[in-house]
Amino acid sequence: MPIPPLRERPAYEALAQHYSTIQDRHLRELFAQDVTRGERFSAEAAGIYLDYSKNRITEETVTLLLQLAKESELERRRDAMFAGEPINVSENRAVLHVALRMPKGTSLVVDGVDVVAEVHQVLDRMADFATKIRSGAWKGHTGKPIRNIVNIGIGGSDLGPVMAYEALRHYTDRNLTFRFVSNVDSTNFVEATRDLVAGETLFIVSSKTFSTLETLTNATSARNWIIDRLGNQAVAKHFVAVSTNTDRVAEFGIDPANMFGFWDWVGGRYSMDSAIGLSTMVALGSERFGELLAGFHAMDEHFRTAAPEQNLPMLMGLLTVWYVNFFGAQSIGVMPYDQYLKRFPAYLQQLTMESNGKHVTLDGANVNYPTGPVFWGEPGTNGQHSFYQLIHQGTALIPVDLIGFGKSLNPLRDHHDILTSNVFAQAQALAFGKTEEEVRAEGTPEAVVPHRIMEGNRPTNVLLAEKLTPYVLGALVALYEHSVFTQGTIWGIDSFDQWGVELGKQLALAIVPELTSAADPELGHDSSTNTLIRRYRALKG
Repeated sequence: MPIPPLRERPAYEALAQHYSTIQDRHLRELFAQDVTRGERFSAEAAGIYLDYSKNRITEETVTLLLQLAKESELERRRDAMFAGEPINVSENRAVLHVALRMPKGTSLVVDGVDVVAEVHQVLDRMADFATKIRSGAWKGHTGKPIRNIVNIGIGGSDLGPVMAYEALRHYTDRNLTFRFVSNVDSTNFVEATRDLVAGETLFIVSSKTFSTLETLTNATSARNWIIDRLGNQAVAKHFVAVSTNTDRVAEFGIDPANMFGFWDWVGGRYSMDSAIGLSTMVALGSERFGELLAGFHAMDEHFRTAAPEQNLPMLMGLLTVWYVNFFGAQSIGVMPYDQYLKRFPAYLQQLTMESNGKHVTLDGANVNYPTGPVFWGEPGTNGQHSFYQLIHQGTALIPVDLIGFGKSLNPLRDHHDILTSNVFAQAQALAFGKTEEEVRAEGTPEAVVPHRIMEGNRPTNVLLAEKLTPYVLGALVALYEHSVFTQGTIWGIDSFDQWGVELGKQLALAIVPELTSAADPELGHDSSTNTLIRRYRALKG
């Protein structure tokens, strides 16, 4: 029997009625009525503790949300994903990023192929390569060991590797320099290579199809950079590829023996633990990379087996649906209180918005409800001195995830206690605010009182772990992956295609020759685009 449209599911209708009774209830009231609320509305898995008590929910809310998940067949669809069924309907593909982190010795057979065995064949090759780079055994064209690694990619081929490198920099080999080039703006490549010695530099070109315009443009400039300094024969020792397209890799001039493959069931934004993570493995070493994979797998298993009422990804995904579809929230803030996680919000932007920024259901019908909120954020405490004002006193409701750790990787005086006090203080202030009476009691002048009232009732999740390790990072990323999956399942959309990315690429390919031709081109675009092209050509001279 087909699943009814979202708004026709009984639990959704019950939630709409429930929302009408709870929408004005304040967190101050909810906590006053239940002194154990902070303990009860919590869950824990894979080293991550979730306190979701400061959400505008009651036990009835959670019960109804879980019922909505059941009516949406979340667990059936989850099991289909783990079994390798083609749940990416528009491309008729399996969605098997979970296989990338299954332990060696386990088995998952899809279409007659044990994909876990194939994954570990690639991981073993990656480990061998990483060891050669880290030990100095891999020599460049001039006989010098490699000291600089430049990852060239874009989207999932960049955001995952750069996020992981920055997040786990504490554990990296500091004798190696890592740079990341993604933007087709030539400044990105020039600045990344300006101070590097060619004979000590290796380029990792990461592109699933090896046809992405930005990546190939940068890779071609990298090849020219090497050839200009070391000659044509140097390419073999200074380039490796991560791709699924052997022919195009060879055509580019990279020896296929130096290519690390992956599979069409690995979506770009879910690929940081595949061969796309080659730069991460070189930076960390294979043992630490294995810890990263173990963290991913632990959260996968939790999502796959835990009861829904204690299932972290399900709870977080359902809370997002609650705020987006009933409270009208249009964005979610993610604020990691750890400087190493400075690129984590940017990574989540692709994971969440490329996955769930969809306007049609799995069967192609237009949705008549919101999907895919904007995800954004900044490390604490920097954000507190820029945009937190809007979260506290603005007119938009913005649920926030606050991520903290019990221990600093760089303990210094009382810095970490001060940092962590802000995690708890912000959650408290957002939830409870400051009433008019409290403001007056402070002796505030009457004319200023309205300006200093904090309404509160602003929801937060607090995520706590002991410290930021490769294992915890893997678990944290998998938590958000499966939260995204939960949201997409409730909304009935395909979280694993990204056709909206393609149109702009196609149009850009058509426009490039109109910008570069010596003669004035015949333009057939709209009047705005035609005018802009002519203005650009004039500016270009």
